[in-house]
Amino acid sequence: MKRLFFTWKFLGPGLVGALCLLIFSLTAVTGEKFTLDEAVLRKAEQQYGPKARARLLEWQTLIRENSALSDMDKLTVVNRFFNRYDFVSDAVHWNMEDYWATPVEFLASDGGDCEDFSLAKYFTLKALGVQENKLNLTYVKALSLNQAHMVLTYFEKPGAEPLVLDNLVGDIKPAGKRTDLLPVYSFNGSGLWIAKQRGRGQLVGKSDRLSRWQDLLGRMPQGLN
Repeated sequence: MKRLFFTWKFLGPGLVGALCLLIFSLTAVTGEKFTLDEAVLRKAEQQYGPKARARLLEWQTLIRENSALSDMDKLTVVNRFFNRYDFVSDAVHWNMEDYWATPVEFLASDGGDCEDFSLAKYFTLKALGVQENKLNLTYVKALSLNQAHMVLTYFEKPGAEPLVLDNLVGDIKPAGKRTDLLPVYSFNGSGLWIAKQRGRGQLVGKSDRLSRWQDLLGRMPQGLN
């Protein structure tokens, strides 16, 4: 968690000198055919040790074995899988004020901050076949902590009350039950919304306005973005 950097054009400056673990090829398609390239696994093991490879292979297995589940079951499996990991601030983890890690970077390095949890869940659910228009990455103010925070929200259908997947709270709850969170804005691969209510809010443009989102997509392997 960190203070919020938001303007109409972008979220702060671009990132340079960041760890680019995912320059290697990766074959990734929905469900049982999802495959991490050996070069990715080898690079992770070289940087973070044998447990990094094991964590990535466990993620690969999760995606391969759960694509036939209902959306609700997918949410539960993915939320539980990632919430086992530790919260680590970007300053400690990456020696940066703000860095959005890819799922491979998050898993290989064994943790991350709230954005990293939410992004890892988002891309994993997409790989499992959950439609992108049902998923939003949502910035909120965590009122009890008086800090900016990111969660993943899921809309069963347009206009529905979203469900909240959060690394701070293990249970998936409807947004109306999360009175400790004040929505600020949300986005996914197709849009950017000002979210002053506990729904999706008002569309104000495309997510390519967010520089950190664009930087992240540039580091994502083909097939996961």
